[in-house]
Parts: sequence; structure tokens; C-alpha cells
Amino acid sequence: MTVGGHRSERVAEEIQHEVSLMLAGELKDPRLAAAVGVTEVRMTADMRTVRVYVQCEGDDAERERAMEGLKAASGFVRHELTERLHLRRSPDVLFVPDTSEEYGQHIDDLLKKIKET
Repeated sequence: MTVGGHRSERVAEEIQHEVSLMLAGELKDPRLAAAVGVTEVRMTADMRTVRVYVQCEGDDAERERAMEGLKAASGFVRHELTERLHLRRSPDVLFVPDTSEEYGQHIDDLLKKIKET
């Protein structure tokens, strides 16, 4: 594969860095008061859609409010990414809750139950 074939991966890494910076202090939405962290960024090969996987601390209600705040801020994030990374096209930014840690904990609990019996 050529070096150009990895461009979407490199841009995804830069997007992860920039979105993390925005979440750390630039987005002033009170719904984002809970700790929100970017765990992964996946970009389609045509670079038109970006899925930003985020992990939110707190209970279900706080997570839901944080996801609503992120959805509301997606236009601002899209604009800022285009400006900061000098992209020709503005990619659609989709925020997706990352539940992999909870799923892993669930699997660990099931394995512990099996060992006990």
C-alpha cells in the first residue's frame, strides 16, 4: 500500500488530538461538565465522515446530556477541524459513545462467575 493510502489514518490521529483539546477547554457547553474523553477516531476512506468515540464519566443521565451537548457542538467542531487541519472538505462529525470498557467489565464478571462454579 502506498503512503497516500494511510492519509485518512494520519488525519484521524490529528482529529483525535484536536477534538481532545476542544473538549479540554474550548467547548463551554454546561452539558459537557462531566469528564468526556476521546478514545478513538475512525475516518472513512473518502474522508467525508468521522466517527469520534467518546467515553463519558457519570451515570446514564449525565452521559445522555453529554452526548446531547456533543451533538449540538458537532457543527462547531466540524468548522474548527477544517480550519485547524486545512482540510478541503468539511467531514461530517459523528460522536459515538464508547462502551467497550463496560462490555469488557461485563465479560470479566461472567468469567469470574464461571470460575467460581
